[in-house]
Amino acid sequence: MAESSQPQENSALDPFRFFSMPDRNPPAFAFGFFGSTEQQSLPLPPPPPCQEVFPEKVPSFLKSTIECVNLNGGITLLKGKVSAYEVFGVPNSDLLPGKYEGGLKLWEGSLDLIKILHSELRDGHLSLTGKKVLELGCGHGLPGIFTSIEGAAVIHFQDFNAEVLRCLTIPNVKANLPRSLVQGESSHKFEADANVSSKVRFFAGDWSEVHNLLLPVSESTPNASSKQGHQSDGYDVILMAETVYSVASLKSLYGLMKKCLRSPDGVVYLSAKKHYFGVGGGTRQFCSLVEEDGAMASCLVAEVADGSSNVREVWKFSYRQ
Repeated sequence: MAESSQPQENSALDPFRFFSMPDRNPPAFAFGFFGSTEQQSLPLPPPPPCQEVFPEKVPSFLKSTIECVNLNGGITLLKGKVSAYEVFGVPNSDLLPGKYEGGLKLWEGSLDLIKILHSELRDGHLSLTGKKVLELGCGHGLPGIFTSIEGAAVIHFQDFNAEVLRCLTIPNVKANLPRSLVQGESSHKFEADANVSSKVRFFAGDWSEVHNLLLPVSESTPNASSKQGHQSDGYDVILMAETVYSVASLKSLYGLMKKCLRSPDGVVYLSAKKHYFGVGGGTRQFCSLVEEDGAMASCLVAEVADGSSNVREVWKFSYRQ
């Protein structure tokens, strides 16, 4: 996710353009990649192991730097600030394929997503009270933190790197939420009747494998496209910000969505750029994949063109009824 501009952390991220009808024919975009074809063909290192990361394992060497993130509507969240060099011992970079996937940077899409969630709640299009929420590719975790403040019962944070969770996500959660919401060490498997200590949990791993630790949709549940009215396990709301930057990972991401989203009424919110120059992905590439599969309906909720980056979009996905 190599971007030359920094996110506007203390702005309202205007202007937004809101939409109510799905875009069924998203246009195609050309791909772009880092480096030469030869460089792209080099094999990536194996992904880090999937694991649950526990709050008490936050590294003690990190400096305590807290900043305020202010958005419209009186929303103020706290976030830490760490660098790729401080955490991974490598030159500061937004992306090191197979090693570090940009989770230490606060991307514009995360703030766009919070603003949309706030609007959806205000307008009665979304309820978070008592819901199970999963934030994929969470990084700072601010959208997931926002859902907890708005009444979500369970919030699970996932990132590619355990280091990002330990050094950034968990400190951010602790800075914004009551300590009673953050669990101590316990079972690695989520229980449907979990007590208060399981409200907030953290999971690291690649999208192709991490479903083994998350809250999956029951295989015995009728297909989500059926109209029998059955409810499944899984998450009521899945949040994703800036997760569709790489073409190579889109199928794994979409597969994980379907494995974890509660049917038939679960909903996914995706906030990202239309196109990521240099890495080839984007919202329209992901929407084309969803449309081709046919299991989910897509709706373009908002477009953001504030000049701080490429044009950004917020999409909503749900099972076809």
